[in-house]
Formats: sequence, C-alpha cells, structure tokens
Amino acid sequence: MSLDFKEIFTVFMVLFAVIDVIGNIPIIIDLRKKAGHIQSEKASIIAGVILIAFLFLGKSILNLIGIDVSSFAVAGSLILFFIALEMILGITLYKEEDTNPMTASVFPLAFPLIAGPGSLTTLLSLRAEYEISNIIIAVLLNVLLIYIVLKTSSRIERFIGQNGISIIRKVFGVILLAISIKLFAHNVKILFA
Repeated sequence: MSLDFKEIFTVFMVLFAVIDVIGNIPIIIDLRKKAGHIQSEKASIIAGVILIAFLFLGKSILNLIGIDVSSFAVAGSLILFFIALEMILGITLYKEEDTNPMTASVFPLAFPLIAGPGSLTTLLSLRAEYEISNIIIAVLLNVLLIYIVLKTSSRIERFIGQNGISIIRKVFGVILLAISIKLFAHNVKILFA
C-alpha cells in the first residue's frame, strides 16, 4: 500500500467533478422539499458502499461478461465527456426518473445521483491508472464532503447563489472534459497496442 497524496488529490478531484455534489445542490433542495427530509448519513453511507463495492467487484463483473478494463475505461471516458458537456453547456442529456419521496435518501440521491453511471465508470477507469488504496481514500473523502454538503445544502445555496453554482459547474465541467480526453487517449493506446 503506497500512499501518494498527488494521486489521492487527482482521484478526489475527478470524482468530485463527476459526482458534482455542488452542482446538484438545486436537485438536493428540490428532493428535500418533496420528501420533507433527507437522511444525509444514510445517503452518504449507501453511496460510499456502492462506490467501494464497485471498485472491487466491477472488474470481476466485466470479466464475467468478457470486457477488459481498458475498453470499459474508453467507454467511461466517453460518458465523462458527455457529463462534462452537460455541465459546460447547461444542457440535459440524461433524463431522470420520477422520484418517490419515501425513498429519496437512497433513490435517486445515493443512487444514481451520487453513485451513478458516471462515478462508477470513472472508478474503473481510475483503477486502470492509480493505486487502489489512493482511490479508496479519495472515495472516502468525497463521501465525507457529500455528507457535509447534504447537511448544509440550504446554507450553501444561500451563500453561493445560483450564479455561483452555475460558475462552479462550468469550471468543473472544463476540468472533467480535459480528464475524459486524457483517459480516452491513454486507454485507446493500450487497446491498439
């Protein structure tokens, strides 16, 4: 187990950009209004368990269906590319299902909003490039940050404002776009080597 703070920071930032918990504050507030209450602890823990379980079992699941990690990473980089476009251009490519207020903490908050296709794909893409111990620490730091944001979402929205949230989304969108291109280039080389 070799801890590398640069790797931890990079993975943390990638996951932070993909999960986009700050950009999702309006959705979180809307869910809170519909459900009356969101269990921040439950949502954070379930999201963390899903992310870490997929980090370990994702490769086995892929092997079971005959897909290598590099192919999955290329597919993941394309998903990240489209998520980044959504963030930068302010468009919606992914349509969300109607929510049941009774289960808002788990669905759609923990899954698929936090631990969704983008973050799960990203984890496997990152696993192809970074140490697993560093990825786990970055996931746990993100889960802690998610918990803090869920607990203080109303205050954050009042403090940052709609324009602030929009600017943050666009900045992280550009970062995510660059990361998706890097992941794509790195894994395409492996596929055609």
